[in-house]
Amino acid sequence: MAELTTFDPDHDLDEVLVAFQRDGAVIMRDMMEPALHRRVQDELQPWIAHTPMGRDDFTGRQTTRTGALVARSPACRELVTHETVLDLANRFLQPFSNKIQLHLTQVINITPGQGTQPLHQDRLAWGGYIPDGIEPQFNTMWALTDFTLENGATRVVPGSPHWDADRRATDAEKTQAQMEAGSVLLYSGSVTHGGGENRSDHDRTGVNITYCLAWLRTEENNYLSCPPDIAKDLDPGLQELLGYTMGNYALGYFSDPLSIDNKTDILAPEYALGRSPSGNEKFLG
Repeated sequence: MAELTTFDPDHDLDEVLVAFQRDGAVIMRDMMEPALHRRVQDELQPWIAHTPMGRDDFTGRQTTRTGALVARSPACRELVTHETVLDLANRFLQPFSNKIQLHLTQVINITPGQGTQPLHQDRLAWGGYIPDGIEPQFNTMWALTDFTLENGATRVVPGSPHWDADRRATDAEKTQAQMEAGSVLLYSGSVTHGGGENRSDHDRTGVNITYCLAWLRTEENNYLSCPPDIAKDLDPGLQELLGYTMGNYALGYFSDPLSIDNKTDILAPEYALGRSPSGNEKFLG
């Protein structure tokens, strides 16, 4: 069976990135300190408990998916802005964009009896229109519970980002991301993967936080999941990850529908939060 490389949290990130680019996925152990792990669990559990099961075989009829984590959980904001993860995400994606953005925040809770999810590539969220040479997405799955063979640890096909589109993985080419709670699976939008079968008596719970190129439409509409009245009180760096900044020249400006000043009616998104841009953003105006 194929294997994923597992690294300690202080491992050289250049080496982590080499393995990530080669295999499309790696595991980093002990990335969530126990106190943060408890806070994430405590803040998310009430939301998870009230989330209905999936609507089809792909989302999982015995799986719940809970979103809007930035708005609902202060502890999850620390996962979103984790320094090591953001460093790796930027290194991986910035050859294709001068900025990255938050793509999705979601708790994926696989309950006993759930079968395997179909293997897939997350980049197909954009319908296959992104050229193969462009990597659109950098993903994380933070383990809130242990991920085991029995409870549905994420299935991954190492090396599959480099395969021809019509190649199908054999059983020997597949593996599962076994890891202890507090660890994180990092995987690209091009690697073939899917949720595992939960044959245990306990839930398998992971926090799925993903990032993408700033010029793409995001899977989670962050302006609705975390609207300006909530986003205005967040750290500016997190605001910008949510998309409250220019994605590039002329990508993301707005006009205030209720007022107009004497200077411009083409505003950077930061103004919707009551502040001016923090960097050297250029935009029409």
